[in-house]
Amino acid sequence: MTKIDLITGTLGAGKTTFLRRYAQYLLRSGQRIAILENDFGAVNIDIMMLQDLKSENCKLETVSGCGDPHCHRRRLRTQLIALGMQHFDRVLMEPSGIFDMDEFFDTLFEPPLDRWFEIGSVLTVVDAHAQETGTEQAEYLFASEAAYAGKLIVSKLEPEDDPDAVSRRILDHLRGAGEAIRLDRQFHANDLLLCDWDSFTDSDFSTLMNAGYRHANYVKQFRMENIGSNVHYFMRFRFPAEQTAQIVQEIFASGGKIRRIKGALPTADGWCKINATAEKTETERVPEAQAVLIVIGDAVDRAAIDRIMQQYNTDPDYVSI
Repeated sequence: MTKIDLITGTLGAGKTTFLRRYAQYLLRSGQRIAILENDFGAVNIDIMMLQDLKSENCKLETVSGCGDPHCHRRRLRTQLIALGMQHFDRVLMEPSGIFDMDEFFDTLFEPPLDRWFEIGSVLTVVDAHAQETGTEQAEYLFASEAAYAGKLIVSKLEPEDDPDAVSRRILDHLRGAGEAIRLDRQFHANDLLLCDWDSFTDSDFSTLMNAGYRHANYVKQFRMENIGSNVHYFMRFRFPAEQTAQIVQEIFASGGKIRRIKGALPTADGWCKINATAEKTETERVPEAQAVLIVIGDAVDRAAIDRIMQQYNTDPDYVSI
């Protein structure tokens, strides 16, 4: 049977960055894998950032679009059937930051998928510096996605961070968020993998491969389709890479409550990946991508963002959705 790993985490936690490292380890180990990006959005930017992994031993697939959750689940099931018939050693599935964990388990326990797949590990990426947001929806997602994790992988550690303090802060955050949804699981320090990702060893990855998952119960407070996030897409643009941080800051100040901006823009020598929250903008050179910015938040003012983009853009084919 093909093992399937689920990699969860809230928006901007670092799921795709971790997935890349994990996939590279599996490929070095001689495994034949598939990566499945599962997203309700119309454009899946994360799959664009993984194109360089595509090879004879690594297939990339997406399930995207279709805001109706029943339609989306049918698409997910169809894609998993196609992958199941190809007999991969392992499938890595990364959903968007808004995901109903029951969809994963319920889908895999349906025939014929239950004959082709077995659950390997559920891994949840947690930002070392994530703060309580104050919104019930965001805290619900944080706790419910961590509830089943065999291991919580801490991201974005800084050299000056005190690991014990980070561990306590994350565990306190999980405890509070879990209590709000009556989660019957308690988290402990040994549930965390807390180290600089550059220092990951083969032993660390082996631990993650065998982390498994936990059974947990909690009160389902929200339906995924009712969680109030808007997604807007800004495509086919070009502006100087050195202006990226300034443009991102202006977009965050454009109105509404923007939670995250992600995407990529062309540069003179390739592509630059963007991943930003209101507190921090991260950029990374990538070999292949598409000119798109995805803005996620509540009451986003698309017209105001259009004005910002058009002020800097030099591509006449610019479009926003």
